[in-house]
Amino acid sequence: MFEGKLGDHSLCSYTSHPSMRSVTISSSNGFIDLMKIKVAARHISYRTLFHTILILAFLLPFVFILTALVTLEGVNKCSSFDCLGRRLGPKLLGRGDDSERLVKDVYNILNQVNTEEVPVGLNIPDNFTQLVSDMKSNKYTANDFAIILKQMMERSEREIRESKFQELMNKHFAASSVPKGIHCLSLRLTDEYSSNAHARRQLPSPEFLPVLSDNSYYHFILPTDNILAAAVVVTSAVQSSQTPEKIVFHVITDKKTYAGMHSWFALNPISPAIVEVKGVHQFDWLTRENVPVLDAVENHNVIRNYYHGNHISGANLDDTTPRSFASKLQARSPKYISLLNHLRIYLPELFPNLDKVVFLDDDIVVQRDLSPLWEIDLGGKVNGAVETCKGEDTWVMSKRFRNYFNFSHPLVAKSLDPQECAWAYGMNVFDLRAWRKTNIRETYHAWLKENLRSNLTLWKLGTLPPALIAFRGHVQPIDPSWHMLGLGYQKNTSIESVKKAAVIHYNGQSKPWLQIGYEHLRPFWSKYVNYSNEFVKNCHILES
Repeated sequence: MFEGKLGDHSLCSYTSHPSMRSVTISSSNGFIDLMKIKVAARHISYRTLFHTILILAFLLPFVFILTALVTLEGVNKCSSFDCLGRRLGPKLLGRGDDSERLVKDVYNILNQVNTEEVPVGLNIPDNFTQLVSDMKSNKYTANDFAIILKQMMERSEREIRESKFQELMNKHFAASSVPKGIHCLSLRLTDEYSSNAHARRQLPSPEFLPVLSDNSYYHFILPTDNILAAAVVVTSAVQSSQTPEKIVFHVITDKKTYAGMHSWFALNPISPAIVEVKGVHQFDWLTRENVPVLDAVENHNVIRNYYHGNHISGANLDDTTPRSFASKLQARSPKYISLLNHLRIYLPELFPNLDKVVFLDDDIVVQRDLSPLWEIDLGGKVNGAVETCKGEDTWVMSKRFRNYFNFSHPLVAKSLDPQECAWAYGMNVFDLRAWRKTNIRETYHAWLKENLRSNLTLWKLGTLPPALIAFRGHVQPIDPSWHMLGLGYQKNTSIESVKKAAVIHYNGQSKPWLQIGYEHLRPFWSKYVNYSNEFVKNCHILES
């Protein structure tokens, strides 16, 4: 018998039989690991076999657990004990795996090929399945694999980018077109105007004509050629008002839409509000002598090419982001050369007897009583508007002069401040008395002429840029809750903010009456559409 120490464990050995040898190993902490190895001269005892089986039963669960850990950590399946040993060996010996080193190696290889030229004639797999197949049949080096992977990703990025631009083009054409249902509505109502005397009745009735110039009423100006959109604006404003009997709507439309627009409001009166429908051809003041610039805008070859020509030709898409391209497409909407769109700059002349009006675009919805707008003190300014350079939505409310003008042009750089805050059209309070004392219209015309002479190099986006210049010093900011923008190009609009706003504005391409409109924002508009109306039903107007 002998005793000794091994590490922190005490050892004790003794012989229990002349023909057999027994070794007992015990630890100092009281836990006894008993292994008895009995060697007989001629045979192995049943006790030895029993203890061997017992030890194996004790160790196998640990082997199972380690194997499971290897599998869960993503190690490839092993089909042999040799493979399992290679995987488990480092762990059993207390060594960590080399995954961190592998990641570094991969990074170094990818970083190296990032600046390498792709060999001419290199065959790039079309998809992942083909890549795996090629890897099986060809012995790729790590460098070859990295180059092929790089090329596959770059090709995918190009295809995604091209698809995005194509999607934006398709969206632009969809936004510029007239939906079948709305076109049908206009045609049917025009036909009704010619065959139904009730559709031609005077608007408003003769006894209400004095109200059209009575400044004790709330006067709204709505220029539009969209009958359905006009119906929604008027209906929402009347239903949201606490004093609908004091509301007067002046709906202005073009000559081709006049009959249909008149029919709609003659056959569908919005009582107790008063509605006047007037065509641009019925305003004596709107002559070529008074608006020569607009005639030039509509007939200028460069302008017609810009708004009606090939929108891709000459565009360097490699240096353009999809967001910038979308903005440029929106700026090329044909509506921007329409007289109806420039009409807002002539309100003092078109309504000489009115003192204060609220101007509305046809892609808005009124959700709150707007009569308090007439009580806002504009401080002698002309235009009460929401500024668009500050707000919670940093995409919609981040517009300054730099977003609208070309400050590389010497005249723009000399005359304007790129950091000046922009404001929004769509819901504006205009003090027409103060306006008549200014030269706003003359300034507007002068800058339009200058932009024409410069081949549209001063700005591209429609009627707002010249208005931003013409109204400088004449704008009184009003609370942003009066006018919420971006529902036509910002799908991430906060629904809670929409519900709180007095006026919501679907400015942008995704109008609620189009199929490309955002589904979750459309109900705020569509709830004011009378889908039970005979003309609406027969024209299969989109219902959400």
